[in-house]
Amino acid sequence: MAETKYGKYIISELKQPAIEPDWNPPVSAVGKGKGGRLLYMDSKNVPGAFYMECVWVLPRPEPTAKAKKAGTDFHAHDYDEIIAFIGTDLNNPYELGAEAELWLGDEKHIINKTCLVFIPAGLKHALYFLRVDKPVFHYTTGPAKMYF
Repeated sequence: MAETKYGKYIISELKQPAIEPDWNPPVSAVGKGKGGRLLYMDSKNVPGAFYMECVWVLPRPEPTAKAKKAGTDFHAHDYDEIIAFIGTDLNNPYELGAEAELWLGDEKHIINKTCLVFIPAGLKHALYFLRVDKPVFHYTTGPAKMYF
């Protein structure tokens, strides 16, 4: 972004987070024809900002019995978090085109529709993408200075 008084608040290129938490597998940058992290913002790359991350999840086969499920292991934050799952079929925007396993505490939820999920501070949760048939736009945000 051009150097202006408020241009510093706009990011249009990926700046990877300084630290990846243990429960979160490293997320590679999105690239031509491949999914991954599109944009990431926290107070390290935009002073004063809170945490927000945008990821493209592209089609992939179901994991085999031996393969580890793709996603984040159980963890909790000391801040509230919102997670979004957005389907990309413009003819059926509420159909996710994928299936994810979302654990909220000891409850397993199967996500297969476009949705927003609120996760209160302190609630242990985990997320695994089981199947992705169509691209999914996925983001998370929380009022913390970085994802931890």
